[in-house]
Amino acid sequence: MDFIDYLHHNSLAFFIYIGLLGLIVGSFLNVVIHRLPIMMEQDWRVQCLEFLEQQKEDTNEKPPLTLSKPRSHCPHCGHQIKAIENIPVISYLFLKGRCSGCGAAISIRYPLIELTTCLLSLAVAWRFGISGQTAAALLLTWALITLSMIDFDHKLLPDSITLPFLWLGLLLSLWGTFTTPESAIIGAAAGYLSLWSVFQLFRLVTGKEGMGFGDFKLLALFGAWLGWQYLPQIIMLSSLVGAVIGITLVLLRGRDRNIPIPFGPYLAIAGWISLLWGDYINQAYLNWAGI
Repeated sequence: MDFIDYLHHNSLAFFIYIGLLGLIVGSFLNVVIHRLPIMMEQDWRVQCLEFLEQQKEDTNEKPPLTLSKPRSHCPHCGHQIKAIENIPVISYLFLKGRCSGCGAAISIRYPLIELTTCLLSLAVAWRFGISGQTAAALLLTWALITLSMIDFDHKLLPDSITLPFLWLGLLLSLWGTFTTPESAIIGAAAGYLSLWSVFQLFRLVTGKEGMGFGDFKLLALFGAWLGWQYLPQIIMLSSLVGAVIGITLVLLRGRDRNIPIPFGPYLAIAGWISLLWGDYINQAYLNWAGI
C-alpha cells in the first residue's frame, strides 16, 4: 500500500498530514510575504539605474535578497534563526514571543499566518477530500494568503504570483478541474475587463484611481479558475467583506476614512469562499429566488 492509498483508508492521517503541511508552508509564506516586495524594489532600482545608464556608487550595498538567502535572522540584532527556533507556532510559544539573541519581541503575525494557513488548508482538504482538486486548491489558497498580506502591507499584488496562477487556472480547465475551458477563457477576460471598466469610469468621474491593475488580474485569475459564472458572486462577496472589514477598522481602530484600503484581500477572501462553497451559495440563491 503506497502513501496515497494509506491516506485514502485513514482520514485522520490525511488531515494530520494536511495540517502539518499547512504549518510548514505557512512558515515559508512568512518569508515570501516579507522578502518578495523587497526583492521587487531591488529589481526596480537596478532597472532604473540601467535605464538612466548610471553605475552603482555604493560599494557597501547589501547583496541581493532572495527567498533562500540570507538565512532568516532577527531584524534587531541579526541573530540567525536556528532550525529549532523555526518550528511553526511551537518555537514562538517556546521562545515566549521573543528573540533568543536580544530578547526583542517577535511579531504575533508570524504564528497567526502559520495557523491561518493550516486551518485554511484543512478546510480545503475537508471540502474536496483526496483529489486533484485539493492539490490545486491548496496551491491557490497559499497564493491568496501571500497576495492578501503583501497587498495589505504594500498595496501591491505581484505579477510574479497572479499571472502564473492565472495561467494555471486556464490549464486546469483543460481537465475540467473546476470549470470548462470555454468558461475559464471567458472568465479570465471578463474578470479583467469588468474591473478595468469600473476603474476607467471611476477615474473619468472623480479624477482619482479607485483600484490598482493588480485587482483586475486577481479577478481574471478567479475567472480562469472558476469560470465566468462565478464572477458576479465574487464581486458581491468582496464588496460585502470589504464593507464589514472596513467599517470594523474604522470603529475599532479609528482608521482614517481617507486612507485607502487595498481591495485585493477582499477579492481573495471572496474568491476563496466561492472556490469552496460557490456551488452551495448559487444554489441557495436560486432556491431563495424561486428559480
